Amino acid sequence: MTNDTEATNTVTTGTESTDTYIPSPSDWVRQQVETIEATGDTRSVDIMGLPVVLLTMRGKKTGALRKVPLMRVEHDGVYAAVASKGGAPDHPQWYSNLLANPTLTLMDGTASWDAVAREITGEEREQWWARCVAAFPNYAEYQANTDRTIPVLLLEPVPVG
Repeated sequence: MTNDTEATNTVTTGTESTDTYIPSPSDWVRQQVETIEATGDTRSVDIMGLPVVLLTMRGKKTGALRKVPLMRVEHDGVYAAVASKGGAPDHPQWYSNLLANPTLTLMDGTASWDAVAREITGEEREQWWARCVAAFPNYAEYQANTDRTIPVLLLEPVPVG
């Protein structure tokens, strides 16, 4: 794996897509991604003792590959990505990446597949929000700690064929 400086130097500026991977500036995210890649299994890491999935997406500004482990929230083969950022007043960077480039690769355990992200609202969001809080109860506290409505995106599998 290349280090941050090397990876950044190989990226074309603008929104041109590239296969270059830019590791997260966050140490814990970078370490979790490295562990998942070394083991080939998202079950090799966790967040607060709970399972995660790995999202690989295109950066909004660079078009380069970005990776982030998120809490595993799944129902009937559809996954949710919760843009909580721990209840911070602003959205996590990966949220704007997925809005700009909704096609991603989702990894759960040792399996991975292409998916498309779409933000949900209204009754659909409320139904999924209950599932998200059931999977990771801290989401309720995070929502209480911020004035923004924490976005929920569904990660729906791309049909094969």
